[in-house]
Amino acid sequence: MRLILIILTALLVLIQYPLWLGKGGWMRVWDLDQQVDAQRLYNQTLASRNGAMEAEVRDLKQGTDAVEERARYELGLIKPDELFFHVVGAPAGASRAARSSGSGAAAAAENPADNAAK
Repeated sequence: MRLILIILTALLVLIQYPLWLGKGGWMRVWDLDQQVDAQRLYNQTLASRNGAMEAEVRDLKQGTDAVEERARYELGLIKPDELFFHVVGAPAGASRAARSSGSGAAAAAENPADNAAK
């Protein structure tokens, strides 16, 4: 009786081995399921990126607003009847020092464009 019990237990272990650790076992299925989930997430990020690119291509094909915006910001182009003003501000630390000292000469040296306007 004891021998039969040992043989049946050994057979049960042999039958269970492929189920848990074999080529098509539960561990392999779980691992593949994790890989599928990771690939779905990656595909979603790519789909959203593709959607943004499609919208940009559609804008560039249909309207001139997107082309004009790119020409202005990336290439620095202006229309023939427009005036271009380039405003350069003083560094933040220099203007504070001039205000705290109260010196008009320091303020004049700091921003000569303001003196020309006065």
